[in-house]
Amino acid sequence: MYLIVYGISLTTAIVNSHDRSEYRSDCCGYPGVRGANQSIALIYGLTDKPPVAEAIFVAFQHVLAAFVGIITPPLIICSSLGLDAANTSYLISMSLFASGICTFIQCKRIGPVGSGLLSLQGTSFAFLGPILGVGTVALQSGKTPEQALALIFGVCFFGSFVEIILSRFLHLMNKIITPVVSGTVVMIIGLGLIKTGITSLAGGAGALAKNDGSFGSWQNLALGGSVLLIVVVLTLSKNRFLRMGAIAIGLAVGYIASLFLGLVNFSSLGTLPLFSLPIPFRYGMSFDWAAFAPFILLYVLTAIETVGDLTATSAVSGEPVKGSLYVRRIKGGVLGDGVNSLIAAVLNTFPNTTFSQNNGVIQMTGVGSRYVGFFVAGIFAILGLLPVVGGVFQATPQPVLGGATLVMFGSIAVAGLNIVSSAGMDRRSMIIVAVSLGLGLGVVFMPQIFANKPALFNNLFGSAISTGDLTAIMLSWLLPQDLAASPAAATVED
Repeated sequence: MYLIVYGISLTTAIVNSHDRSEYRSDCCGYPGVRGANQSIALIYGLTDKPPVAEAIFVAFQHVLAAFVGIITPPLIICSSLGLDAANTSYLISMSLFASGICTFIQCKRIGPVGSGLLSLQGTSFAFLGPILGVGTVALQSGKTPEQALALIFGVCFFGSFVEIILSRFLHLMNKIITPVVSGTVVMIIGLGLIKTGITSLAGGAGALAKNDGSFGSWQNLALGGSVLLIVVVLTLSKNRFLRMGAIAIGLAVGYIASLFLGLVNFSSLGTLPLFSLPIPFRYGMSFDWAAFAPFILLYVLTAIETVGDLTATSAVSGEPVKGSLYVRRIKGGVLGDGVNSLIAAVLNTFPNTTFSQNNGVIQMTGVGSRYVGFFVAGIFAILGLLPVVGGVFQATPQPVLGGATLVMFGSIAVAGLNIVSSAGMDRRSMIIVAVSLGLGLGVVFMPQIFANKPALFNNLFGSAISTGDLTAIMLSWLLPQDLAASPAAATVED
């Protein structure tokens, strides 16, 4: 199950990182990497220490692979909440800074916390839908955007304990959280976010609320469509660097075009401080059980996703994907995810998770040394202390962001399809996927069905992710295994 997106910044890297067709079941019911025992041509292994110049060069490639995925969720959330430029810049800065701190913990392995692999941490797309839902409900109830953030960070803070505790019991989940469930969840995440992407492409929620004709204007559609087209064309390129940099290049071209169209406003940059120091709980913290309910399930699924991500990282780093060392790293990595999400909430940003697209960078560079991760962590932390970085990206026009994220969200859905198909489709699997997609996407298309329902019920079933995920898990638990003996095609014939 992939959320990265853990990230998600480079289209091809995302698809590759989610592609479970190269996996087989090895641990915790989650796919392991096929052929992990085969020799892997590495220039520097996990414990090797490359020269500083080489380490920094490789580190920048990892940064570029993860950068867009880290800053995109806070950009979307801040836009939806209507936050001003200063607060948006601050949240983007804290997302980068937290990614630096959390990457260091994951690579260093402090006590039992962390995998000790070259594994990057970044803002998770999986939580985007529920966070937007909590924020929207908070605003509708009369709260300010800052108060909505306090609720979001409070829910994420306490939710991280779910993953922390779960990291000790991963071996008990393999019969329920199967690849079919994981893949279905990933599909729902991607499909559920497409509405957010297409809204941004047309001008964003702000333009839609104004109802002044700017939403869906020809200019917005042309700009967002051009970014989308650039990403698609570069993704089809035979040059691997163009493929890996498709989204970053698309965003850059769209940004430059927006400058010439006068759509980028840099007026807020002059008001930003030179340095942005982390202020724990800057927006305070509040909590609500109704808002918290959907996050419980998401942290469970995030833990399972991390198992797959770290398994892939172990394989491409030439490390074992079974045995006591492997299991210890997996449990430490999931524990690290939970601890890092807690740290992220304290630092005023959103849940962190393992970014698996960087596995492609390991394969491309032949460098699996965890010491490179320390340089990556330092780069992210420094960028997070410079508000101008967040300010520049805060000025990104919505159509440009939408043109890129639409591809990213679609890639998540395709990644989920790959996971499901790699596991094989029998009658039981088909029922799980069909019912979960139907209910999960149904609440997105017709949210009015929950009108006048209790707040707890509305929050638990009001998003595609929570409804679809819970449905998939319950069906995986309750449906008899003997259904799997019948091929999926028999259902059509019946």
